[in-house]
Amino acid sequence: MTETKARADEGLPLAHHPGAEVKSAMAGFLNAFSGFQDEVKQTLQQQEERLTMLDRKTMTYARAPLSAHAELEVPHKKAFGAYLRTGDDDGLRGLQLEGKAMSSAVNADGGYLLDPQTADSIRSMLVSTSSLRSIANVVQIDATSFDVLIDRSEVGSGWATEVAATAETATPTIERISIKLSELSAMPKASQRLLDDSAFDVEGWLAGKIATRFIRAEAAAFINGDGVDKPKGILLPAKVANASWAWGSLGYIPTGAASDFAATNPVDCLISLVYALSADYRANASFVMNSKTAGAVRKIKDTEGRFMWSDGLAVQAPATLMGYPVLIAEDMPDIAANTYPIAFGDFKSGYTIAERPDLRILRDPFSAKPNVLFYASKRVGGDVTDFAAIKLLKIATA
Repeated sequence: MTETKARADEGLPLAHHPGAEVKSAMAGFLNAFSGFQDEVKQTLQQQEERLTMLDRKTMTYARAPLSAHAELEVPHKKAFGAYLRTGDDDGLRGLQLEGKAMSSAVNADGGYLLDPQTADSIRSMLVSTSSLRSIANVVQIDATSFDVLIDRSEVGSGWATEVAATAETATPTIERISIKLSELSAMPKASQRLLDDSAFDVEGWLAGKIATRFIRAEAAAFINGDGVDKPKGILLPAKVANASWAWGSLGYIPTGAASDFAATNPVDCLISLVYALSADYRANASFVMNSKTAGAVRKIKDTEGRFMWSDGLAVQAPATLMGYPVLIAEDMPDIAANTYPIAFGDFKSGYTIAERPDLRILRDPFSAKPNVLFYASKRVGGDVTDFAAIKLLKIATA
């Protein structure tokens, strides 16, 4: 019977063979699986190529860790550039509404904050120039004034015995000095045709112009400011002979001649000026004078014929006088009768500059057609905060 069935099966066509359907299904499954494997391999290879390309870009265009912060500022920089050139402020307003990194783009008083890169370049120019700012104490605040508390006395002390009662010691005296911030402004202008030129670096030009105006105004106020809508300068307080010095005034040392340095031993007044300052302040002290005074001082010799002035050995290193650095501030007075051409002191302790960190800009295309005005402003104040830390040289006999 088995042989009969085998013969019967041998007579069937191949397509109708009982195992043919199973073999065909298995072959189809293997083909499909093989195709799936090929697709998976191809996908993995593509992903590997993308990762390799990304790694190469990362290595080629590697950035400093702070670049992430810079990337956040790029939208504001582009929007700010568009505002300067065309007056289109949609980008700046959009940044504020979207709550991005520069959410304070629009100022309540009108105008827009300078983009971070421009503001930093202006600030670096202010610090790097020959201004009292470079040696004074500079603080940034978010208020309209800054209070400095000065402890101008020492806590009393005494020796105690084993059985005697301890006596009460003196109480320190605290002084409060309030520095009011005033608005400093500059208003450079440029033609609209120049702004339309894409090759014109409007941000760099604006930063340079604003910094130049601010530097001149600040430098003058920090020396001679009267405190009326401007900082109080170092020469504003009352001046008394150093032997009669009291808090609230600046002590001075006379040169010994009515209108110049003394003809004999002119260096003596400079030595007296240095040692009129206490040792704690002398450690960080500097001289401040203008170029004309520096030209006269650098000719002064000691009794053995040695110049007291020494030029800096390194590039941009400050000159020194009697071993102390010299800041050339052109707003200091010239040598003349009853003037104070030289200041000496620890200005980090003696003078404080307070300012708001933001700089605002307002574009005005109407007031000076066909030119465009840029009204830039910042708030800054300054005052003497330690009257014991600064001494003056007076051109006088006594």
